[in-house]
Amino acid sequence: AQADLAVVLGGDGSMLNAARNLARFKVPLIGVNQGRLGFMTDIALSDMSESVGAILDGRHAIEERALIEAEILRGADSVLRTVALNEAVVTKGSQARLIEFKLTIDGEYVYRLRADGVIVATPTGSTAYALSAQGPILLPTVPAFALVPLNPHVLSARPVSVSDASVIEITLIHAIDARAHFDGFALTDMHEGDRLVLKRSADSIRFVHPPGYSY
Repeated sequence: AQADLAVVLGGDGSMLNAARNLARFKVPLIGVNQGRLGFMTDIALSDMSESVGAILDGRHAIEERALIEAEILRGADSVLRTVALNEAVVTKGSQARLIEFKLTIDGEYVYRLRADGVIVATPTGSTAYALSAQGPILLPTVPAFALVPLNPHVLSARPVSVSDASVIEITLIHAIDARAHFDGFALTDMHEGDRLVLKRSADSIRFVHPPGYSY
């Protein structure tokens, strides 16, 4: 809570975990890549001393990234509350059968789908799981969420971007086995009638980049 800076050594998974835990303390993050892709951990291990040194000398850029605040409601009870930097996902579980759900934005009906699931991604998460599902790439400065259906059993359901000021609600209508997960960390089973409510968190992530950084 009193740290001025966090230096994360690892891959994007390590960065996601640190970001989720430190967001409420508003601690800026530097990422040093020891993983594979390292899209969020943008400093190469071989450049760590030079890049971190430049940052500590005041030569850096700070970039804010949006978080999703998520809550699962079962009747009047709150089953889970968490945040996600990349995405919130509702998907089928171990049973290889489609799930059925309804999606609304600010209380307005958008669609009812039978599909493997749906991804709600931040701009940061638009280059992660959502990208694999043919979702749009959103620049970090775009104030939007991407809604990306997973293998919908209909021709008309396509990925769409919506304002991140929206409140998105996903109601599970029918499923033998369904789950919700957030950045691959928080995971919970969902029952028929459960509602997943998503909105932009009041907290945000602050990434610190060395000189010459380009998204």
